[in-house]
Amino acid sequence: MAKVLELKSFSFIDLEDPFFDSLKKDYEGFEKWFHKKGNEQAFVRYNEDNHLQGFLYLKDESDSVDDKIIPPMTPKKRLKVGTFKIDAHSTRLGERFVKKIMDKGVYEGYEEAYVTIFSKQDRLISLLKKYGFKDYGTKGEELVLVKDFKNLTGDIIKDYPLIQPKGKRKYLLSIYPSYHTPLFSDSILKNEERKVDELVADVSYSNSIHKVYICFMPKTAALRKGDLLAIYRTNDGQGLARYRSVITSICQVEEVKTKEDFSSVEDYLNYCSKYSIFTKSDLLKWYKLDKLVVIKMTYNIALEKRVTRGMLLDEMGISPTLYWGFFQLTDSQFDYILKKGKVNENFIID
Repeated sequence: MAKVLELKSFSFIDLEDPFFDSLKKDYEGFEKWFHKKGNEQAFVRYNEDNHLQGFLYLKDESDSVDDKIIPPMTPKKRLKVGTFKIDAHSTRLGERFVKKIMDKGVYEGYEEAYVTIFSKQDRLISLLKKYGFKDYGTKGEELVLVKDFKNLTGDIIKDYPLIQPKGKRKYLLSIYPSYHTPLFSDSILKNEERKVDELVADVSYSNSIHKVYICFMPKTAALRKGDLLAIYRTNDGQGLARYRSVITSICQVEEVKTKEDFSSVEDYLNYCSKYSIFTKSDLLKWYKLDKLVVIKMTYNIALEKRVTRGMLLDEMGISPTLYWGFFQLTDSQFDYILKKGKVNENFIID
């Protein structure tokens, strides 16, 4: 799987890269601070010319409180976004870095994350606020923004990646292996179980916030914003379906469109191409079909342990005669998937 980001030690990152010029200018002592980090790691992204496009350093600040922040912060398990910069016009790249903040924050049980940032970085501020960072206060000339990992706002994007299953409709949505591979991380299919540090360090192309999936199952058109989806990868032909067909992920519906919702083929292509993994030729071919349904969803949770078709049949009593392309799950069936999938409880808000 291609990597969009890399997790790299400071000692192997070139401080003379022009990318760091603005940081050296804005922060007195930046070079000295950088050299001190040595073997600590940061998430980075390089362009085709091997120059940095993005940099993200995350630091645990649970044992200390920055006394320069006004109003004062109370001690709690807190993640600091130490350094975060993007030199890119791509919103998707910024979203991938934001996802790493969320992954570390939730998987490692932080109560909140915060960042100090100059007001001139308006695009980065807008991006962070889109995913739930709020104005908190100031630190000298910088703004302080905070993301709460323990409470919901009611907005599924601002609350991302947290979910509240209570009162939500839940469904199983199947995806063929050829489409599942570029959409979702396949590491769970290679191993019986994934470790938290592997999930936090996942820098694969598939580890992004938003997904667009296209299918031809008419009943999926009834999905609505907030519905929860258990993503079911169908059999890859490497063995029996009861072992090889597995639930891998939990997503939340943002929006659902049918062909009639698009004003033109250009409108359809613009909407789908931003977050889908399909080729333009495939998109054009499918647009000609009447039963087209486009599902936009957030990728909230990667299961730590795979849940197989056999488990769903034997332990939950789901009928093998059901149409397994798409069907509604009961609350108890969805809870079973979360439990057997060893979903980190920090993702779930009661």
